[in-house]
Amino acid sequence: MSHAQAVARARQIVARMTLDEKISSLHGVHDATRYRMVPGVPRLGIPDFWMTNGPAGVGPGGASPQPPATAMPAPIALAATWDPELARTYGKIEAQETRSLGSLLFESPDINIARVPQGGRVFESFGEDPFLTGRIAVATIEGIQSTGMMANVKHYLANNQEADRHSVNEVIGERALREIYMPGFEASIREAHSASLMCAYPKVNGAFNCENAPLLDGVLKKEWGYDGFVLSDWGATHSTVPSALNGLDLEMPTGIYFDKELRKAVDAGEVPVAVIDEKLVRRFAKMIEFGDFGPQAKPVPIPALEHGAISRQIAAQGMVLLKNDGGLLPLDATLLKTVLVVGPYAVRPNTGGGGSSHVIPLYTITPYDGLSAELKARLTVMDGGDINAAAEAAKKAELVIVMVGDQDTEGRDQSLELPAAQNDLIRAVVKANAKTVVVVKSGSAVLMPWIDSVAAVLEAWYPGEEDGHAVADVLTGKVNPSGKLPLSFPRSVEDTLASSPEQYPGVNGVAHYNEGLEVGYRGYTAHNIPPLFPFGFGLSYTQFSFDGLKVSKQPGGANATVSFKVTNTGKRTGAEVAEVYLGFPAINEGNEPPLQLKAFSRVMLNPGEAKTVEVKLDARAFSFWSEKTHAWAVATGEFQVMVGDSSASTPLKANLTVR
Repeated sequence: MSHAQAVARARQIVARMTLDEKISSLHGVHDATRYRMVPGVPRLGIPDFWMTNGPAGVGPGGASPQPPATAMPAPIALAATWDPELARTYGKIEAQETRSLGSLLFESPDINIARVPQGGRVFESFGEDPFLTGRIAVATIEGIQSTGMMANVKHYLANNQEADRHSVNEVIGERALREIYMPGFEASIREAHSASLMCAYPKVNGAFNCENAPLLDGVLKKEWGYDGFVLSDWGATHSTVPSALNGLDLEMPTGIYFDKELRKAVDAGEVPVAVIDEKLVRRFAKMIEFGDFGPQAKPVPIPALEHGAISRQIAAQGMVLLKNDGGLLPLDATLLKTVLVVGPYAVRPNTGGGGSSHVIPLYTITPYDGLSAELKARLTVMDGGDINAAAEAAKKAELVIVMVGDQDTEGRDQSLELPAAQNDLIRAVVKANAKTVVVVKSGSAVLMPWIDSVAAVLEAWYPGEEDGHAVADVLTGKVNPSGKLPLSFPRSVEDTLASSPEQYPGVNGVAHYNEGLEVGYRGYTAHNIPPLFPFGFGLSYTQFSFDGLKVSKQPGGANATVSFKVTNTGKRTGAEVAEVYLGFPAINEGNEPPLQLKAFSRVMLNPGEAKTVEVKLDARAFSFWSEKTHAWAVATGEFQVMVGDSSASTPLKANLTVR
C-alpha cells in the first residue's frame, strides 16, 4: 500500500475514535503484563503496539522474562566492516527475530556520533564519522524494513555521552550540528525512510530534544519531509504542551505528560484536537503501510544455528588487526604444540555491552571451544587472576594469547583504560614470552600502555554469541582480517575532548561543543596530534598497493568521478577498504578540517589481482553548511582528493578545481 493510501485509511480510523481513545493511544503503559507497548483499540481494529529494544540483537521487549535471541557482534564491530551489504544482512536478521518474538517495532539503529570514546554507548554506535555512520545506518534500516518490521533510528540528537544524559545542555554550533551530528539522521530519513525516530534525553541549545521545535518540527518534519512518527526515549519527555506542539508523537514508556495532563490541555484549548489527530495518523499510517493492521502471520521460531553462523561471519569481518610484527599471525595450526590462553575473556566470552541493548544469547561459544576447533595444540586456559602463575605458564608455552576487555554499558561513561590488573597481566606475560598475541574485546577505543612490547594485537570488539569461533577464525587465518577502525584510538586521555571539562562532560550542566567540526580524526589531523591508531586503519595478512588515480569533473555542477587501482601484492586472498577523503579550499566563513571521508569501497582481491575502483562524489561531498545562508553551499576553489587505507595514510593525491 502506498503511503498516501495508508494516510487516507489512518485518517478514517482516527475520525471514528473518541477523545479518550485518542489520548490512550499517545503513550505507553507499564503494568504486570505489559511494558514497551501502546494498547490498541479493539473495536476499531487498532492492534496493540509492541516494541523491542536493539541494536545488537533483540533486547528487552514487552515480554517478561526477556527471551533469548541471536547476540550479534556489537554495532561498532558492524561499522568496522565498512560493508553496507553486511549491515543490510545484520538488520534483516534482527528484524526477523523481532517478528519471531512478537513485536512490531525494533529500536535500532543507534547512530549517535562517538564524539568522545569514553561514551558509554559508543559500542552501540557506528563510530566518529558522519559519512560512514550514514552508509551503515541506511543499509541497516533498509535491512530491517525489508522484512516488514519498522526501524527506529535513535537518539535524535547528539546523545553523545551518558554522563548527566537526562539533563545536560549541549551547546552546539549550527555548522557542527549540520555537518557532524545530523547527516546520519538525514540519510536515515531521506534515503532509508526510517518508519520511526526516537528523540533523545539531553537538551540541545537550551531545549530538551523531545520538545525541541527547531530540531523536531523544523528540520526533521518540515525540512526533511519526515512522514514517520517520533517517540520519546524512555522518560525523555519533560512537558505536555511544548512536547505536543513541537513534534513529539508518542510518549514512552508511560503517560506522565501525554495522558491526563494532555487531556486537560486539550480541554483548555492549549492543544488542538487536530494536533492530536496528526500524531495518530503518523503512527497508524506507518502501521498500515507495514501491514500491522489485520491478521498477522504466525511467528516462526528463530533459526538459531543459521543466524549464529551469520553473526560469526560479521564478527570476524569486523575485527581489526592493529599490530602484527614479524608475521606472528596467522597462527599455524599444524606447527603449534602448546598454547596458553589467558585473561578474563579467555575463560568466558564477551558477547555484548550492558544496558537496554543487552541480548540474552541463544547459545555462546567460549574461547576454548573456538580455539580447540581450529588448533591441534594443547591449550592451557587461565583467567590471569594470579599474574605470577600466568607468567610461569607463559614461559612453558610456545605461544600466548591474552584476552582482555571491558564491559561498557548504557547509563555510565567509561575510562579508556583497561583494568590495571589486565595491563599488568599483559606486561608480565610478554616479559615471560615474546610470542604473545593480545586480543582486545572492548566496546570503544582503549589505551594500550604496553603496545610497544607486544608483537600482535587484534581488536575483536564485543563479538556476540559466536565469540570463540569468530576470534579463532581470524587468529588462524581462516578469515583474513579486513576490519578498519570506525573511530580513532588515542594515545592518552589528554588527546581526547575529555581533557577540557567544559567540553566533556560539561560544567554546571552545560557541555560546550566548541571543538566544532574537529571531532575524531578531523581534530587529530587539524592539531597534528598522532593517535595511537588512526580512523580507518586496519592491517591484513596480505598487502595492498594503490595507484593510477584519476579525478574527472562531471558536467552539471559539483560532481566528480574518482577512479584508481587497488592491487593485492601479497600471498593471500583478502579484502581492502579503499577510503576517499577530501581536503577543502579556504572558506571565508571558517575553514573545514584538513580532511574528511567522502566515499569508500571494499574490494576483495586474490594474490596478484588488481581491480579498478570508481566512486562518484556528488555536490554534497563538496559542500559546507553556511551559517550565513542557513543552507548547504558548494565551496569553490581547489580541493585535494586523497585515497588510501586510513585517514593517516593516503598515498594517492590529486587536485580538483570547483568553480
